[in-house]
Amino acid sequence: MAEIRLVDVSIRDGNQCIWSATGLRTPQILQAAPLLERVGFHALDYISSTFMGIAVRMHREDPWERIRLTRSAAPTTHLQFIGTGFRFISWEESSPELMQLVYDRLVVAGISRFIVLDPMHDVDAMRRSAAMVKRAGAPEVMGALTFTLSPVHDDAFYVGVARVIAEDPNFDRAYVKDPTGMLDPERARTLLPAVKAALAGKTLELHSHCTIGLSPITYPRAPELGVDVLHVAPGPLSNGSSLPDAQRVVSNLRELGHTVDVDDRALALVAAYFRALASAEGLPVGVPQDYDAAFLRHQVAGGVLTTTRRQLREVGLEDRFDAVIDEVPRVRAELGYPIMVTPFPQMVCTQALYNILGAARYENVPDEVIRYVLARFGRPTSPVDPEVKDRILSLPRARELEAEPPPPTVAELRRRFPGVGDEELILRATMPAEQVDAMRAAGPARRHYNPHVRPVLALLGELGRRPALSELVVERAGTRLRVRRDAGHNGDDDRRSDPGADGDDEEACAS
Repeated sequence: MAEIRLVDVSIRDGNQCIWSATGLRTPQILQAAPLLERVGFHALDYISSTFMGIAVRMHREDPWERIRLTRSAAPTTHLQFIGTGFRFISWEESSPELMQLVYDRLVVAGISRFIVLDPMHDVDAMRRSAAMVKRAGAPEVMGALTFTLSPVHDDAFYVGVARVIAEDPNFDRAYVKDPTGMLDPERARTLLPAVKAALAGKTLELHSHCTIGLSPITYPRAPELGVDVLHVAPGPLSNGSSLPDAQRVVSNLRELGHTVDVDDRALALVAAYFRALASAEGLPVGVPQDYDAAFLRHQVAGGVLTTTRRQLREVGLEDRFDAVIDEVPRVRAELGYPIMVTPFPQMVCTQALYNILGAARYENVPDEVIRYVLARFGRPTSPVDPEVKDRILSLPRARELEAEPPPPTVAELRRRFPGVGDEELILRATMPAEQVDAMRAAGPARRHYNPHVRPVLALLGELGRRPALSELVVERAGTRLRVRRDAGHNGDDDRRSDPGADGDDEEACAS
């Protein structure tokens, strides 16, 4: 019987899968952080460059400040950053100098665990990234073996990557990352022990999504196959296309005789907090998924499928949806079997759509697919079909993109943005100026959030928009709340007095 540690994915991956990556703001995270700290998780899957960009763009919040505040609220649990190593926020390639500065600042801010994920499993690129992260002072670096189904990605392929991780001192551990949830117990029985043996004593973790209902079945068997750490999600942020429910995983592992040293009461409080938050904000709750055999063929997750269908509907071609999905496996094979995780499913589906709608296949090719063929996203795992490659590279746009200048160095960026600190420099180098300006103008993020007062705030916000109302009195069970409008107040000229004006002001009242 094994002792199993857990990694919580609620703040990043669970939020991304269930709440489209936009459901959590800084005060909501800060309210959860002390509870997550008490549970006893080995790490919190906390942030990526994409999530840092969302904080700026969607919430006008400083992601660097968010990291520092969370580190203070959860001082002993690893905060994890996941990245590809070659880009930050934008999918445009970043210079190695800029990436080194990114890692340096993340460590200083409070990130102590990094996942190095190369979307092509380019082991040389992985090793370069791991060296940069260790140079920044990161205590824990983990290499990703991203699982998929293809003729290329057999057990021997993953064992080869695991051996590189085992031999490189800059990697402390590895994990099998199953973003599409296709690792069933049968494949796990051959893959996981082989990877564990190749790691030569380094820790093995498993991160598997519930997309077609397989991971909740695979997880209970993982410890006997060599897995030391499982990634889980709490309450409403589990299931769906997210990861298995934390409480159910703990219960199942203990039933099988394994040890899971977590604070059960704190874990229940975490799940209850996110349930209350989902209810207060009108956010969806993850539900168990049915098995879908067709998914194993096209491997396109639900969000991308929904977007593709919507795009076809908007141009009156929804009846071509099945034809596009049938084209997806063919395009994926021709492009060298990219793993179907962002941005590759979007690229493959877009190309499949162009192929179906155009007069000839690959007559129209989006810029990102051209960049992929130009190896701007790394070296493809399997070579691109030669005929397809020649067709794409013969396009006039391919010649334009091939002539793109290299990404700017840090010195060039400092000349472009004089007088700004490193954290702001990184944001300005990778985001539109107006978004960074809006973040700075918004000032520090709110610190407190209480989902249970959301109904009261909504009531006050609605009443605040009625200038004829001067006073409100609420009485219940010996408690009396009295709210009076200031004399001469105009309900439209002071947003801070209107708790329903937007999410930020709601949080101000909740504090």
